[in-house]
Amino acid sequence: MAEEPKFLVDSYLEWLKGEGVPVVEDFGVDLLAVETAPWARMGADAAFVNLKGRGDFINVVVIDVPAGGSTDPQKHLYEEVVYVLSGTGSTTIESADGTQHSFEWGPKSLFALPLNARYRHFNASGSEPARLSSTTSAPITMNLFHNEDFVFDNPWAFGERVGSQKHFSGDGDFIPMRPGRHMWETNFVPDLASFELQKWSARGAGGSNMMFVLADGTMHAHISEMPVGTYKKGHRHGADFHVYAVTGQGYSLLWYEGDEDFHRVDWRHGVVYAPPDRMFHQHFNISPDPARYLAVAFGGLRYPFTADKRKTFMGMDVSLKEGGRQIEYEDQNPAIHELYAKELAKTGAEMRMQDFVATRG
Repeated sequence: MAEEPKFLVDSYLEWLKGEGVPVVEDFGVDLLAVETAPWARMGADAAFVNLKGRGDFINVVVIDVPAGGSTDPQKHLYEEVVYVLSGTGSTTIESADGTQHSFEWGPKSLFALPLNARYRHFNASGSEPARLSSTTSAPITMNLFHNEDFVFDNPWAFGERVGSQKHFSGDGDFIPMRPGRHMWETNFVPDLASFELQKWSARGAGGSNMMFVLADGTMHAHISEMPVGTYKKGHRHGADFHVYAVTGQGYSLLWYEGDEDFHRVDWRHGVVYAPPDRMFHQHFNISPDPARYLAVAFGGLRYPFTADKRKTFMGMDVSLKEGGRQIEYEDQNPAIHELYAKELAKTGAEMRMQDFVATRG
């Protein structure tokens, strides 16, 4: 019998079927509640998360490192940025010349795995599992090469991706640009909750941020903070920005131009979602403490990869009226601020938007 012709193949999804692990698909997901199952390749329990707004480039892999155990050694041609959801442990990365770099991580640590370098995760606790969330470029890599052996058993060494020893110690290099584009180059951030940020007033209400360059990779990450009683300005961009809540609690509103209502995502540590292509979104802090979120995407300030991502980084704090991608406070739907006032009343947090938003008298 003749073999059926290949037609409209998604090599990433086909590969995923063969890995035999759970796959979660949704708009937003509480990663701390995701059920995992044994993944033979990793030697640990895992699950894949394909968000509705992930686009063509990236996905999320939840990995449970067993108590007192470790994952099997890995290397691959897709990039990976890891956010620690819970637990403590360490990771060892081996360069092509045999040099090893090890670092210890805990909840809310962030690190990148240099491209095609061998690595292994270890759990420091003998009684509690550790849960990691890896945002990876497996989808574009598998679809580009559609050859599993090439992706997972390739001898090429990307020596320039490993970086210096200090990039594994929690140190890094500050690269001053301008507000919203300042960069910190490293491979490892011990604690995103306490990492020093830079002011970025153009994105709204006393906020701050830092852009990361991780393992000289094409994957992007940045951390942003909203002070108590404040919210960001709405904006939009292409798909694939995965937004992880780090500290505090709040919600985000999402809508397409012309929509009469909003889609709402409530978040706290452990929740991730990805705004779909060109969907406006706006973040709101309703907790009594500053709220931080991490965004991970494909294409960053150093290597934007696509023309659209370049436009995003140039126009993310520029008004729509000036050709950018942001809605200024004076142009937003009044219902947005009214809803925020009601939500703050529920939590008791103080409203601090008076200097930024004119309310109806």
